[in-house]
Amino acid sequence: MSQPKGLSAPYTFLAAKPVWEDGAETAMNRSLVFFADVTGNAPLSLHIAGHTRYQIFVNDRFIAAGPARCGHGYFRTEEYDLTDRLTDGANAVAILVAGYNANSFYLTDQPAFLCAELIRGGAVLFATGTDTPFAATVYNERITKVQRYSFQRPFTEAYELTAGGLCGSAKRGTPVALSPTAPKNFIRRNSPYCEYREIAARSRVADGETHPGGAGKEFHDRSIDAISELLKGFPREELDFCAVEEVYALAQTVAPCDGVPENVTLAAGHSAVWDMGVNTTGYIRLRLDAKKGAVVYAIYNERLPEQGYPDAGRDSCANVVKWTVKEDGYYDLLSFEPYTYRFIQVIVLNADVAVRTVSQFRETYPEKKLANLHAMPDEDLEKIYRAAVETFVQNATDVFMDCPSRERAGWLCDSYFTSRVERELTGKSLVEHDFLENFLLPESFVGLPEGMLPMCYPSDHYDGCFIHNWAMWYVVELKEYLDRTGDKALIAAAKERVYRLVDFTAKYENTDGLLTDLDSWIFVEWSEANDYVRDVNYPTNMLYSLFLDSVSAMYGDTALAEKAKQLRATINDKSFDGNFYVDNAVKDGQGGFVNTRNRTETCQYYAFFTGTATKETRPALWQTMLNDFGPGRAETGAYPEIPKANAFIGNYLRLQLLFREGLYDKLTEEIRAFFLPMAEATGTLWENMTDFASCNHGFASHVAWWLNKIY
Repeated sequence: MSQPKGLSAPYTFLAAKPVWEDGAETAMNRSLVFFADVTGNAPLSLHIAGHTRYQIFVNDRFIAAGPARCGHGYFRTEEYDLTDRLTDGANAVAILVAGYNANSFYLTDQPAFLCAELIRGGAVLFATGTDTPFAATVYNERITKVQRYSFQRPFTEAYELTAGGLCGSAKRGTPVALSPTAPKNFIRRNSPYCEYREIAARSRVADGETHPGGAGKEFHDRSIDAISELLKGFPREELDFCAVEEVYALAQTVAPCDGVPENVTLAAGHSAVWDMGVNTTGYIRLRLDAKKGAVVYAIYNERLPEQGYPDAGRDSCANVVKWTVKEDGYYDLLSFEPYTYRFIQVIVLNADVAVRTVSQFRETYPEKKLANLHAMPDEDLEKIYRAAVETFVQNATDVFMDCPSRERAGWLCDSYFTSRVERELTGKSLVEHDFLENFLLPESFVGLPEGMLPMCYPSDHYDGCFIHNWAMWYVVELKEYLDRTGDKALIAAAKERVYRLVDFTAKYENTDGLLTDLDSWIFVEWSEANDYVRDVNYPTNMLYSLFLDSVSAMYGDTALAEKAKQLRATINDKSFDGNFYVDNAVKDGQGGFVNTRNRTETCQYYAFFTGTATKETRPALWQTMLNDFGPGRAETGAYPEIPKANAFIGNYLRLQLLFREGLYDKLTEEIRAFFLPMAEATGTLWENMTDFASCNHGFASHVAWWLNKIY
């Protein structure tokens, strides 16, 4: 096994070896349950690593889920003290493990395994791959051939269950033959372990009836229609069913209510909608008394659509978990994956179900480690601040995620903003360390050109898609990480990878030194600014200058600092039209380039953020940006020919510029204007200025950073 490059400590199990079902290491969506019976309540710890995902139970009680994500070829280990969940008699430890073996933005596509050992008093009681193994069975109650959850995440969930406790923790079927897998590189998890707290739905807000005869629309999305070697999954014709389409085939009527959330009896063909009170992320838990043959759907959304009940296919996701019960009895249901929602609907078909409770095991950054929370001066700012903190804890569980819902992906650029929040609220940069380190672990990235970094990671992009801009943001963040932590060791470990990116990027320079004709996806922000990225995109080149300066600062490369200075001079000479910076130049057919008339609000923010412009060098533009742009443009109609910025990242660059200049009153005013509606609607902050997509996006937690600094 090789030595890790990112400086996390290697980990050696006392006895355990990685194992999986014989011949099924690469089977898609295959689940096993591992069991061990332990007597007595003396101290007991579980040391564990695995792939792709696992949940841990003791005596039918949920403990935790994992693992912390890691770069290809490496796997982070975790240690759990199980003592306080033990009784003085017999105790059942169960580990439910799924091997997805499908590429995604969320998890790496690597063979499945579990490596685990139970330790008491320094002695190994049970260990995988030894003479005292965990017992194991195939978890046949989870249906294998289901649709992906989204283009970015692997499989959704559907079950056929017999009565009993939490999903998978008490099911002991026919033992399965296990085989050793290839040796693994294990390294320690540095990020704090997640906090798990069960929260109950606050209220029942609608009751309804449902029956066949709905619109029956098909769910056409790339997550189901584009299955291939580039996007692994089960083709539509192989699916046992499409849960979203099953829900769409139902005719529904709902009526608002102000009902109690517990002990709701739903006859066959009825439904109810619950409100969690805030947009929250975790594992769906339903406690039911159900009749044989009942089909139970849980459908969930971050916002409640006008129809009055959640949309099973909102945001191109399969927002539905399905359970079919095979006998009368009590069922304690728990989803295997975490989902994000404020509203959750339960639909019951075929037989009656009594819903005892609707709840969620929240999965968050441990709130007890938030050591630097500030009180805000008024109620509205307090709402915004709490929404920002809520957004952070849901998006910083092991890596910095864009959102905990549709993608759960460790996106660059998003991470630049979220990483600041971690340091500000916790005084440490532990999640950031692991996030940055993950990019350093593999020798190369499948599907990407040599020198390029993935746009989000850990992930697999077999279609070869990457965002050159986001790779530059990695380096900009890396430099800030050094400033925050003084961690020269990680910076040294990153040097080779950083300079590969420098060399790769330089290949795209034209005779003026400007990047042109970048490959794959050029991304500036979610606005019209991204319509103007060809052939020479000036915001991208502005970022390039900041990238070069960041490399120079980390490694003492004065030549790159001079190159950055010259690049800014060239941009000022070619892009500025006397009033605004132009977004792009296109080829003139004679070997040169001619500027377009495309000028966006976001382009101006890039100019000031990267130091291409300053308020001293562009005083008139600074005043225009300060006074005529921002949240008030919708009312004033100023500069209608200049397309507006969106949240990510134009408005955030704007707010950071206000902060830099110490314009705290204006910054506070604009924070109210931008974010109060979000905070009041979901208790979290959004991807866009509307609720069009994710309503819980990690970068948006940066609002807490500004408010902490001001108040």
